[in-house]
Amino acid sequence: MVLSDNEPIWYVCHTKPRCEKRFAQLMELEGFAHYLPLALSVRRYGTHKKTFTKPLFPSYVFAQMPATEKFRAHQQDHLVRMLQVANEASFLRQVETIKTLIASGLQLGLCPPMEKGARVKVTAGPLWGLEGIVDDPTNPKGIIVSVDMLQQGVHVLLPPEALKLIEI
Repeated sequence: MVLSDNEPIWYVCHTKPRCEKRFAQLMELEGFAHYLPLALSVRRYGTHKKTFTKPLFPSYVFAQMPATEKFRAHQQDHLVRMLQVANEASFLRQVETIKTLIASGLQLGLCPPMEKGARVKVTAGPLWGLEGIVDDPTNPKGIIVSVDMLQQGVHVLLPPEALKLIEI
């Protein structure tokens, strides 16, 4: 299927850090269809609780525009790059799924797919920086920390969003 230059195309827009909302406002002002998935986040500060919205996918906004209008997305210094969506039908199904997840009101967080034995690093909490191995990919809530000298492992329960896969 060949698209004309004026046919709107979906793009994945990679923004500079913490510029997602400003880029979405720019897309709104320019009249382009866009989607910035926002999730509720609750933070505790001592005895106080603060609720706010944050991007579900940090540094990403989805926008639809004709190829001839791409330059308008670059008019302010919020955008790093734009990637054209290869399979729009699949992309739009995934966007609908994301909208359903957000509408559920459940607390959401990103979690990379993990396999048994994958090496991970703790990115949050009191164990920050610690490395370990995923023990159960069907329920990756814990890692095994090896103590090589004793040929033992210690299992620790951690939220999946506090883990990052280590590339080998």
